[in-house]
Amino acid sequence: MNSKLIVVATFLALFAIIYSLFDPKYLFTPVHIPGSKDHLHTARLINVTGAVGPESLVFDSHGEGPYTGVADGRILKWEGEERGWIQFAVTSSDRSECVRPFAPELEHICGRPLGLKFDKKNGDLYIADAYLGLKVVGPEGGLATQVVTEAEGQPFYFTNDMDISEDEDVIYFTDSSTVYHRRQFMLVLLSGDKTGRLMKYDKLTKEVKVLLSGLAFPNGVALSKDGSFLLVAETSTRKILRLWLHGPHAGQVDTFAVLPGYPDNVRRNSEGEFWVALHAKDTPFAKWTAANQWAAKVLLKFGNFKQLHKSLAQKPHAAAIKLSDEGKILEVLEDCEGRTLKFISEVEEKDGKLWMASVLMPYIGVYSL
Repeated sequence: MNSKLIVVATFLALFAIIYSLFDPKYLFTPVHIPGSKDHLHTARLINVTGAVGPESLVFDSHGEGPYTGVADGRILKWEGEERGWIQFAVTSSDRSECVRPFAPELEHICGRPLGLKFDKKNGDLYIADAYLGLKVVGPEGGLATQVVTEAEGQPFYFTNDMDISEDEDVIYFTDSSTVYHRRQFMLVLLSGDKTGRLMKYDKLTKEVKVLLSGLAFPNGVALSKDGSFLLVAETSTRKILRLWLHGPHAGQVDTFAVLPGYPDNVRRNSEGEFWVALHAKDTPFAKWTAANQWAAKVLLKFGNFKQLHKSLAQKPHAAAIKLSDEGKILEVLEDCEGRTLKFISEVEEKDGKLWMASVLMPYIGVYSL
């Protein structure tokens, strides 16, 4: 018998056994997080008209915004209920085909802006475009210009998120994989890929340095309030890693927090605490596939994107976790049934409100604390 058929038959047999022993609902039910408050369904939605996937949110130095990057390559700015969203910037000049809100097959042409950060000194907006690398646009917006597209001779495949150290004039940012592009993010998760990198870009010398490599889907990035350490979300392992930048532990990496799901962006609030958006919580089935890499590879061979995504996030929901500056869970907010919010990718705290983005949905959510 063909070896592939043997693997598939084995997988199906084991899955049938597991399926018969456990309630199917249990297999795909997101885990319960102790102390969680199911409050996020009360959030107010702001629809992103004619667009989808506002992955990251950022406010400028005047408090205006938020600004967000959407799936067709544009950066939009919210100007209030009366004016709504306006186009602020684009990451690609070749936009003749960029007419659909969601066209993953065109992302490498139109661009796919993910992490956003303003340089507080001059008002420039830095953009981590998944396909086009690190870009920047001035305070007036327009066409973003190139900053950097590779590090140590290896082109970026999946530029993801960043944070800026104003004191040191450097940008810390992630490249989630050197094998897979953004539209293949389920392959990064299920294949066991560990080619992701964390890098530092010096704005004065224009040099890029790889700080960490061999990471499993490095994603969100956030500096501590005092700049002594940097957090990196490692999505595949459900961990937040801490890289010490200064002090007696400088250069060392440890585990800051272990989470009950897949972390996306990490954002620090004014108190020095961190909000982590979970794309989805763990399920018994997701844990099993993570522990059995061969099963994950079978899923990769025979499932399309929607099937793969559904296998890990069958019940759409939203979860946001607040961590202390020592990595302790301080608060968990959820929309457990996905009544209002689903698949959040970032949580930005501002003026007593949480502004929540989603890489897949056509809206942002605003929740009053």
